[in-house]
Amino acid sequence: MIEFLSVSKKYSADALALSDVTLNIARGELVYLAGPSGAGKSTLMKMVAAIERPTSGRVTVNGQDIGKLKKAGVPFLRRNLGLIFQHQRLLNDRNLLANVMLPLIVTGAPKAQAAERARAALDKVGLLERARALPMELSGGEQQRVAIARAIVNRPQIILADEPTANLDRAAADKVIDALHAFHSAGVTCVISSHDEQILDSGARVIRLEHGHVMDGIGGGA
Repeated sequence: MIEFLSVSKKYSADALALSDVTLNIARGELVYLAGPSGAGKSTLMKMVAAIERPTSGRVTVNGQDIGKLKKAGVPFLRRNLGLIFQHQRLLNDRNLLANVMLPLIVTGAPKAQAAERARAALDKVGLLERARALPMELSGGEQQRVAIARAIVNRPQIILADEPTANLDRAAADKVIDALHAFHSAGVTCVISSHDEQILDSGARVIRLEHGHVMDGIGGGA
């Protein structure tokens, strides 16, 4: 489902973010990207989402070559992706239901259908009862769970979660990871990056990066 073949990414002559990365992530797999800050995890995620393009090598997502993907094709690629980043960028002037509805409204879904699916997504992350609250009324962990609901409301094939537990306490981090694991159990391909060794699932595949290099890819899956 996701393939990197000899991929390198340079932001400048002195800034090599990824170096000769080759890896495969299968449909329905749960994969953790581990490594310290600056290891290249975020750059790898951004390439899957066509936010960044490779300097050399090939990145393929669902059969599409990211390096050759035209600008008009990017929105169609991202409709199959659920993107969760460290900074949620929730709209503080809209309640949680409206925030989660937004991806569906943007793609032209009827408002009633968008509201129904948004409520279902909030229910899956345990926040349906807070649907009318504003983001600023929530804790950091709750806001991250809203971001997960927003990411999955389009029923994506792939969830990309880049440092989703950063700056959260252990209890909040565990709830975020539990929510992501629930979607993986439903058949969604999940790629989760973290420098926090405590959240790594011993039963999942772990790909370790360091200074832009893949050091190993161990655990369940292939």
